[in-house]
Amino acid sequence: MPELSDVEAYRRVLADCGPGHRVTRVEVRDSGVLRGGLTARRLRDAVAGRLVTEPRRHGKWLIMHTDGPALLLHFGMTGKLVCAPADEAPEPHDRVLFGLDDDRQLRFRDQRKLRGIWLAPTPGDVDRLLADQGPDALGISREQLTDALSGRPRQLKAALLDQSAIAGLGNLLSDEILWHARLHPGRRANQLSGEQRGRLGRSLHQVLRVSVRAGHVPARRSWLTGHRDVTHGDCPRCGTELAHGRYAGRGTVWCPRDQPAPAG
Repeated sequence: MPELSDVEAYRRVLADCGPGHRVTRVEVRDSGVLRGGLTARRLRDAVAGRLVTEPRRHGKWLIMHTDGPALLLHFGMTGKLVCAPADEAPEPHDRVLFGLDDDRQLRFRDQRKLRGIWLAPTPGDVDRLLADQGPDALGISREQLTDALSGRPRQLKAALLDQSAIAGLGNLLSDEILWHARLHPGRRANQLSGEQRGRLGRSLHQVLRVSVRAGHVPARRSWLTGHRDVTHGDCPRCGTELAHGRYAGRGTVWCPRDQPAPAG
């Protein structure tokens, strides 16, 4: 599933391919990815002829700005954005193609079509579509993190996955951050000590820095992600066999020695 680091990689694709070029053609090959009442005709009328400007990302959302309206792209579980030569045959899951004036195309590719593309005619519409998102995880401050963990009692992993609290974290990032911070995913988020919140914040920023650079959560041998899918995989830090279970409704991996369950 695309998480913050993957969507940041798609932002770089858009930043390299789009700004300074005009959209010459919009081909909707599958309107099943158009959201919020958007139709193929309305998308073409809104975007064709527009100049693409600098994109931005917030959490798992990518905002494609133009000199008019903006498009908000959400990649669900299987989506991605690619830049390809216009004469290269589309792949089966290329749903919307944006032709540019330099004979390249931006292609929204998505197998399962769980999310898609929204149109935001004005900056206010962008804000409205993102109104339920918390602060972006990549730039979250210590105070914002404390606020996100406070409030009603819930499991720590659930708090990290809540996009209205912290935008951008998914299953892999959450597990990796908790492993780095040596915190159990079932620990109560509102009961962390100041020292534990500090560890969590440092781990969050460390994991995101490396993952954004890689464009995904890297399967490093020294990271949890490099061992989580190995049968009877061991913790790369202490060698204990990793534990598997479900927290916040998601398959979760942790080290039972380094991330002990809270008492009681």
